[in-house]
Amino acid sequence: KEDLSRLAESELSQLERGYDVFITGSKLRVLATTVNADNEENVELVNEKAKAGYRSGFADPEFIRVLPVFQLPFLSKDRKYRAFQINGDSMLPVPDKSWVIAEFVQNWYTIRSGYHYIILTMEDGIVFKLAENKLKEEQKLTLVSLNPLYEPYDVHVKDIREVWKFVHFVSSEIPEPNLPKDELTKTVISMKKELKEIQMKMKL
Repeated sequence: KEDLSRLAESELSQLERGYDVFITGSKLRVLATTVNADNEENVELVNEKAKAGYRSGFADPEFIRVLPVFQLPFLSKDRKYRAFQINGDSMLPVPDKSWVIAEFVQNWYTIRSGYHYIILTMEDGIVFKLAENKLKEEQKLTLVSLNPLYEPYDVHVKDIREVWKFVHFVSSEIPEPNLPKDELTKTVISMKKELKEIQMKMKL
């Protein structure tokens, strides 16, 4: 809804690189949402099957309207929440197939390094990661898995579509107890050594 012909060249350049207007969410991003009969925000549920469609339908009111919805009385009525089903072991001890309830983040400059977020990107779709905010310096987020077997990676702001801050998670499994740091390090080193040995055997 922004008249691009009225913007200065420097402002256009900023938009092309995904700068302030988009990052702060003040003009160019619209969140599709649903409300209940009392005009209260629903918590939409994005399950494993809906995740593929969410990548392209996240801003489509028709797509959001058919998602299952629910209410949780302990969530703030002044904020917007959505529930996403995660998969894989990259965020252990949060178990595979857990439900992450997260709060919509409009201004991405408020993303706090070291906190957990649901990030929607055009390349990877929905991911649940610990974020390092480098938007002001490098226009990117570094996304880190809790499982040390997964390497951190960067996502440029132009590839990000939505950001949701972790609030709760729901799981049918009880997370495994955390290993002491030294023991965890030894375990990772041992696993990497075994992986290298397997790779060497495959090359022979």
